[in-house]
Amino acid sequence: MKPTIIALALVLGFMFTNVQAQQGTARAQLESFSEGLQTLHADFDQRVISTDGQLQDRSSGEVWLQRPLMFRWEYGGEFPELVIADGKNIWIYDETLEQVTVKSQSEAAVNSPLTLLTDLGQLDVQFEVREVGENGQLHLIELRSRSSEGEFERILLGLSEDVLRVMIMEDAFGLRTEIQFQQVERNPRIEPGLFEFTPPESADVIGDIQR
Repeated sequence: MKPTIIALALVLGFMFTNVQAQQGTARAQLESFSEGLQTLHADFDQRVISTDGQLQDRSSGEVWLQRPLMFRWEYGGEFPELVIADGKNIWIYDETLEQVTVKSQSEAAVNSPLTLLTDLGQLDVQFEVREVGENGQLHLIELRSRSSEGEFERILLGLSEDVLRVMIMEDAFGLRTEIQFQQVERNPRIEPGLFEFTPPESADVIGDIQR
């Protein structure tokens, strides 16, 4: 499975909340981007950097999200992979291995930023939130977990023109995942079947399916 993809998708869930405007340019842009947002589609490039600064993994693909809990990540390239959340289960399909891993979506959300960021009143309680300033055209905001149990120690969001452009996540071991978003579409029409998944008959299924 591509590193941190489930947690990344859960992090992105916060964009479907009604963010309250607070002082700081990045937060103001975040409010503007999330206001009235119901669906999202974007292309992405992902890089995973090891603790010694070496490129560990590089991939690209497309992502779709629908408020509040549906998402679909498609990785292309030599090792295609599909990750779908249907509201009850998270399905991870590795086409190369012909293997499907399924887990409860509610369990996957435990200790994830989604459980906090869908309630913005808890954002500053669970994270140290800091405006970082500007880097080129990006306005940056940093989230640092106040809990030792969080999957990510530090999350950096970069916004420009009221759109999320970059997300950087660092775990406690120093592994860094960098995501760049392109062709971001707000509220596109999305077919409901995009968030449905039926395991191929030839695939091995690991895990319990929530009905």
